Amino acid sequence: MTHWAADGPPVIDDLEAEYWARQIRIGAAIGAGVTLLGAVHVAVDWPPALRWWALPTAAFALLQAVGLVLPWARFVRRRAIRTGLIAGWITHLPVLYLFASVDPHGRMLYVPGATLALVTVSALHSPRVVAGLGVAAVGGYLLLLPRLTATNLSYVGMVVVLMVSVVIVNAVNAQSRRRLDERRRSTEHRTELLLEASSDAVIAIGVGGDMRYVSPSAEALLGGGATAITPAGIGGLVHPDDLDRAVAWWQALQAAPAGHKGRTEARVRHPDGSWAFLDVIGTNRAEDPDLTAFVISLRDIGTRRALEEQLSRQAFTDPLTGLPNRALFRDRLEHAVARLRGGAVTVLLIDLDDFKLVNDNLGHSAGDELLTEIANRLRAQVRPADTLARLGGDEFAILVEDLDPAAAVVLAERLLHEVRRPTRLASRDIDTTLSIGIATSAGLADLSAEQLLRNADLAMYAAKRSGRNAYTVFEPAMYHSVLEEAQQRVDMERAIEQEQFVVLYQPVVDMHTSRLTAVEALVRWEHPRDGLLSPYTFIANAEANGLIVPLGRWVLRHACAQLAGWQRATPAAAGLVMNVNLSARQFQDAGLVADVAAAISDAGIAPGSLTLEITESMLVHDIDGAIETLYALRGLGVHLAIDDFGTGYSSLSYLKRLPVDIIKIDRSFVEQVDTDAGDTALVDAVVGLGQALRMRTVAEGIETDGQWARLREIGCDHGQGFLFGRPSNAEVVGQLLSETVEVG
Repeated sequence: MTHWAADGPPVIDDLEAEYWARQIRIGAAIGAGVTLLGAVHVAVDWPPALRWWALPTAAFALLQAVGLVLPWARFVRRRAIRTGLIAGWITHLPVLYLFASVDPHGRMLYVPGATLALVTVSALHSPRVVAGLGVAAVGGYLLLLPRLTATNLSYVGMVVVLMVSVVIVNAVNAQSRRRLDERRRSTEHRTELLLEASSDAVIAIGVGGDMRYVSPSAEALLGGGATAITPAGIGGLVHPDDLDRAVAWWQALQAAPAGHKGRTEARVRHPDGSWAFLDVIGTNRAEDPDLTAFVISLRDIGTRRALEEQLSRQAFTDPLTGLPNRALFRDRLEHAVARLRGGAVTVLLIDLDDFKLVNDNLGHSAGDELLTEIANRLRAQVRPADTLARLGGDEFAILVEDLDPAAAVVLAERLLHEVRRPTRLASRDIDTTLSIGIATSAGLADLSAEQLLRNADLAMYAAKRSGRNAYTVFEPAMYHSVLEEAQQRVDMERAIEQEQFVVLYQPVVDMHTSRLTAVEALVRWEHPRDGLLSPYTFIANAEANGLIVPLGRWVLRHACAQLAGWQRATPAAAGLVMNVNLSARQFQDAGLVADVAAAISDAGIAPGSLTLEITESMLVHDIDGAIETLYALRGLGVHLAIDDFGTGYSSLSYLKRLPVDIIKIDRSFVEQVDTDAGDTALVDAVVGLGQALRMRTVAEGIETDGQWARLREIGCDHGQGFLFGRPSNAEVVGQLLSETVEVG
């Protein structure tokens, strides 16, 4: 237990200071009243020679009366003053003693006067002070005994016993009061420690706006600003955007019935200058006599708010690009369609062409880098009020309002132009293109957000079918096309599984000897309902939906196996070469080299007996990646040919870098080679280029003797066309292997 000095604890709180002030004023009032009566008694009843004592007695009464108005609640906080009060109480005993010594009637006032002093002292000071004053009081009474007349010893004994009992009782009361004070202080200290350990700040504001209590944690939360949380000073701490709401909440709490709890959130300035998000709970305790205040609890919810914002961003924002995601885009689209019922709400659905190839060939990190770059380019082309979102993978969408169809087309053209600029990835330039579908709700009041997005999706796939790197505006007829394409995809998947496709072979001959040197594998579809279909009816769709890769793999394996069969059947096929076309998607597929190696190995043919044909257009999107793939194929030992040469966009400098063996001259230059001087000059230039680069040349589409003769004069090495043979099945080619083609 804590032991205090005679004047109490080193520091007293507001409650104890008020208690001391109240007890001192009570004692001063009683003392002033009694002393004033004594002054009147001296002035009236004492002998004239002694009546002058009335003046100092009255002055002493006045001095005590002055004590009624002094700010004792402030004075008693100082230990020296509390100690000095003990001397003040002790001086009452000599005054009583002197009065009783002079005035016979005053002797009967000594005991009650001393008792009153003891009671007053016991209310403030320690038991030791009470006991000391009690001993002095009993001693003073004993000193007065010789002056008492007709003293009865038994009476004196009873008075002494009563006085000692009064001293003991007051000392015990003083001790009990001290213990109660200790318990109260201990409870308050324990509460303070608990509040200090709590992250919540607790503030009590009196009915008049005075600060009744501020918990220690409020200092850490608000710094010196804690005392400013009052109706008058609240504006200095609360964020300006939250001030009106906070003031309204405070006024509602003041007007609410007793016990009402109100809750709000507000931003309050932190001691470091930042804004702290607080959860504020207020309770109206104004009518509680023990408190008469409004209790406010403040909790810092900044971490929780940050987590909520992070979760919101994760729920509605694409983490890679920082754009709105599909969920947020759908929400904004639904609101826009509902708000502008029948108005112009336009959606541009954007898909990166062949993005999967970037991931497969350069890795997902490069793919993410490309997506981020594309997102930045798209963002620079839209208005601040428009919504640009990444729906997932390589798919983006733009939501624009109040934009007519012509302006949407202009926007799509800007996007295509901007994205076509080469992007540097993994030390190489990548050409990227888009397929964009445009759909609008203008004039369609019953069109839902889901239907508008579906229309844009149909238009986007129509742009892909048209060759990509394009935009298409939605038309209702696209629904029929989509159904047809969906059915064809199902049919193609079944055809690949059931091997409904067949391979025909067109001869390639030596231009001078007419000897069969190679065949080109050409795929056809033996459709169970529509009969034999040419590649023009299904290749484009297969390219768009990705089925071209498994189909091309099947053609490659089938052609290699057929060549092996011919070589086993006849020695004439020993030097025969099989030409197989590669599609753009197949060439860009990461598993191409492994597929070719497996086809050669499983068929058991020499790698040099296989020629893979590619087009110029397959090289321009990523020339560095194309060269890397070509060298990997060349490393297997196969030959490489550029098909339809002259129709693409590759430069001669790139051609010199390619590990290509054969140039196939497109049929468009062969058609009038014997009649048009311009075509003759072009073919002559291509043949000369091939000779300079040590590449063999093959002319495609030869149908007449005149074409054949002119091409021989130019120096073309090989020829292919209906003049030498149409695409035929394996049995027909087998018969040609032992014959020499002679025409005319």
